[in-house]
Amino acid sequence: MTTEWWRGGIIYQIYPRSFQDTTGSGTGDLGGIAQRLPYVASLGVDAVWISPFFTSPMKDFGYDVSDYQGIDPIFGTMEDFDWLIASAHELGLKVIIDLVMSHTSDRHSWFRESRASRVGPKSDWYVWADPKPDGTPPNNWLSMFGGSAWQWDARREQYYLHNFLSSQPDLNFHNPEVQQALLDMARFWLDRGVDGFRLDVVNYYFHDRQLRDNPPLAPELRKADTAPAVNPYNHQSHQFSKSQPENVAFLERFHQTIAPYGASVVGEIGDSERGLELLEVYTGTPGRVQMSYVFDFLSGTDLTAARIVDVFDRLTSQAPNAWPCWAMSNHDVVRHITRWSVPDAAAKAYATVLLCLRGSVCIYQGEELGLPEAELRHEELRDPYGIEFWPEYKGRDGCRTPMVWDMGVNGGFSTSQPWLPVPHAHLQRTVVAQEADAQSMLHHYRWALGLRRKHSALRGGTMTDVTAEGPVLSFRRMDDKQTLLIRANLSDDEAGGLMPWQVQIIEG
Repeated sequence: MTTEWWRGGIIYQIYPRSFQDTTGSGTGDLGGIAQRLPYVASLGVDAVWISPFFTSPMKDFGYDVSDYQGIDPIFGTMEDFDWLIASAHELGLKVIIDLVMSHTSDRHSWFRESRASRVGPKSDWYVWADPKPDGTPPNNWLSMFGGSAWQWDARREQYYLHNFLSSQPDLNFHNPEVQQALLDMARFWLDRGVDGFRLDVVNYYFHDRQLRDNPPLAPELRKADTAPAVNPYNHQSHQFSKSQPENVAFLERFHQTIAPYGASVVGEIGDSERGLELLEVYTGTPGRVQMSYVFDFLSGTDLTAARIVDVFDRLTSQAPNAWPCWAMSNHDVVRHITRWSVPDAAAKAYATVLLCLRGSVCIYQGEELGLPEAELRHEELRDPYGIEFWPEYKGRDGCRTPMVWDMGVNGGFSTSQPWLPVPHAHLQRTVVAQEADAQSMLHHYRWALGLRRKHSALRGGTMTDVTAEGPVLSFRRMDDKQTLLIRANLSDDEAGGLMPWQVQIIEG
């Protein structure tokens, strides 16, 4: 791999709680990831992205960090992490870890010190504000998880900002000491051998200093890309609570910190209004973020030929220099097999198209098995997001159920009761079963990943002539070595000389 392995690279996302349990706790662990890395390498990916494993009270399952430099005991030890890194590198895999820097847990020592006094050394490390004269929050900002983004604290008699759970207070990035502490934390993990970072909600770091109210967003402009339609969060234009211009300078500082290590970054841009604009700002200029994903292919909108053309038309006009990272599924959205109600033939076609697009690609664990979303009962839910908005929105547990390896107990994931149930439907799609079936989804993903690795034009070439004729998508990929024409019939009917769900790749 080149030093710019990420350019056109393929990243396999691992949700550690649900990948492999080696201790009998019912929860996946770092040792389990290390044990299963040969399987991941066999797919033909370039890197693994591991969702958070830091010390945490697990109110948001690791996205509420209480110690950035500690491993939560449910996942193992630092020695387990070192083994994981060594195992991955021996297999030729890069390791990207998930950094949650916009907020911490309310149990982090920084927050405990910050809330203790208005004048202490860390009093300004979080976003604190006085109430309005009537005692209400300082402005109208809303939390992604429902309700006001402000929580009253009796110790300081002030509100603190939380864009997510009230137990996830937002750090104050306007404070240079906060920035430096986070840069030092990133350096700690680079020194342990990680190859890069996935930056959670990378556009949420800064807030408007003046705490101005967000304006309303007209109903016709609302999108359910980053928050479900039932969430009032979609009723605002988040002009002041996130996506602030100061973010760029911090991203440049972050890049300068990681550059000596040759590390790479993939950002998560959570902005339904300005996603592509921010993609250009963050990735279109060298020295910021190498790649970032937006939510265009993670939404509930069917992935038709016309939809793909629309996304790339907007990408060309709004983010001509950007480097996107495409994904169809991840740990936060309904698995695309269910979200788009697609049969296996369609899922294979979408996978092939995804791996032919210009940009980098993320594949979420189990996607290569064609796993559908798990249907869970209310009493089985663990996700606070789903519990809050049930039943209109069922949360993220359905895409986070354990990986299925074989027909053993709990699909080979754990010998104990798993933290989330293993759906019966998933047991028909295990790794072992699909290894034995040459026509399986797993073997198709291996073939499609191999296709991308074989053709340099698919990894780093230009992408032109993106058109749709009915259900048939066409585009060209080209570099100085080859030109490829890709035609895909994304329908159940014969069209354009192609059979249903057929993808044709023509060289020359």
